[in-house]
Amino acid sequence: MEEKKVRRIGVFTSGGDAPGMNAAIRAVTRTALHMGIECIGIRRGYHGLINCDVVPLDLGSVSGLSRQGGTMLYSARSKEFMTPEGREKALNTCKLLGIDGLVGIGGDGTFRGLLELSKLGISVVGIPGTIDNDISCSSYTIGFDTACNTALDSIDKLRDTMQSHERCSVVEVMGRHAGHLALYVGVACGATAVIVPERPFDAEQDILEPIRRARLNGRTHFMVIVAEGVEGGAYAVADQIRAATALDTRVTVLGHVQRGGSPSSRDRVTATYMGYEAVKLLAEGESGRVICLQNDQYVDMDINEALSMKKELDMQTYTVMRIMTGVDHAPDTVRPSRSDA
Repeated sequence: MEEKKVRRIGVFTSGGDAPGMNAAIRAVTRTALHMGIECIGIRRGYHGLINCDVVPLDLGSVSGLSRQGGTMLYSARSKEFMTPEGREKALNTCKLLGIDGLVGIGGDGTFRGLLELSKLGISVVGIPGTIDNDISCSSYTIGFDTACNTALDSIDKLRDTMQSHERCSVVEVMGRHAGHLALYVGVACGATAVIVPERPFDAEQDILEPIRRARLNGRTHFMVIVAEGVEGGAYAVADQIRAATALDTRVTVLGHVQRGGSPSSRDRVTATYMGYEAVKLLAEGESGRVICLQNDQYVDMDINEALSMKKELDMQTYTVMRIMTGVDHAPDTVRPSRSDA
C-alpha cells in the first residue's frame, strides 16, 4: 500500500480577520478528515506556530462554524517570525508535532510567511482572506462581500439621518492601500462621490461639482464615500466640502465594524471551496500554491507568481461610478427636478 504523502496538517489565520475565515477553517478540517488526514488548528498565526499554540480540530469543534464571523483560531502579527531565528522555531514546531503541511488563510503577508516556510521544506498552501479584496492573483477574496454589505447597511441607516437634516455625510470605509471596498460600496449605495487611493482626485471636479449638480437636480442630502488610504482621510475631504459649500458636513468612520458579522452566503461558499481545494493540493503532494478564483473557476497558482502580481482597480466599475455620480457627464444632462433619486 502506497504511503500517504500527508498525515497531519495545520491550519491558521493571519493578519486582519475577515468574515468567512471560520468557514474556511471548517472546510479545511472536514476535507482533511474525509481524506484520513489529521488536522491541527494553530492559534494566533505565526506567533502561535513559533510558540506551539495549537488545538486539535475535529468534526465537533468546527460544527456550525461557517455562520460565525471572526476566526476561532485568533489572529496576531509576529515580528519574531520575520527573523531567521523565528522561522526556525516555527519549523521546529512543525517537526515536533509531525505537521506535514500548512494551510494559511490571510493576505499577502500571510503568503510571504508561507513562502519562507516552503523554503525550509514545509508543504504550504495559501487561501486569500481579506475584506480589502486586494490579493492580485484572485478576483475575489474571502470577506469582501460581507464587508460591503455591512458598510452598506450602516450607510443606508446613516442616510435616513442625513436626509432628515439635509446634511452632507462623508463616510470612511476600510482600504489603506486599496479602494475596492469604497468603490463597490459607493456604487451600491448611490453615493454622490467616491474617492479611492489608486486614483488622483481633484476636489472641485470629483467632489464639489457632483454635489452641486445633485443639488441642482433637487437633492438636499449628499453621501461621499472615502477609502481610509486617501491622503488626509475623510476629515480632510469633509473640510474641503464645508469650506467650499457651507454644507453641514459630518464624518462617519465605520472602522472595524466592517470586519465583523456573520459571513454572507457568497463568503461561506467561497471559503468552503477554497478550503477544500487547499487540502486537496496538499494531499496530492503539492506545495507553494495559492488558491485563486479566476473567471468563476477555483484554480491554484505558484506563491512567487502570486506575490509578484499587482491588482489594479476595476476600471469598468470605476467608469460606471463616475457616470452614476455625474463626474463624467454630458453638458446638457442636468434637469432641475424635485426628484431625490
